[in-house]
Amino acid sequence: MAQKPVRRAPSRKGGRGAPSATWDLADAEAWFTEIVRRARGEGPQRVTIRGKDAVVIIAAEELARLLPPVPSRQPLVKFLQGLGLNELDVGRERDLGRDITF
Repeated sequence: MAQKPVRRAPSRKGGRGAPSATWDLADAEAWFTEIVRRARGEGPQRVTIRGKDAVVIIAAEELARLLPPVPSRQPLVKFLQGLGLNELDVGRERDLGRDITF
């Protein structure tokens, strides 16, 4: 019985010492677990479609570092009190209507 050849993950194509590897979409589908492992250990992994960048896979920790912090939530009443709405002049002159002649 002939043994099936072992397929190896594609080598890095990053160039210029780039910390990322580039994967063709077909390879990325076949080697997804390896891409995730490398993204967590080595850095961002690019996936291309027809030679053009399509997506970049990064570790969750890296994404959390790149995203702005989530603002803290507060109760609606406290939020509205903090807007300073009591300082606004919302009064208006009394309107008695207009004179209409028939």
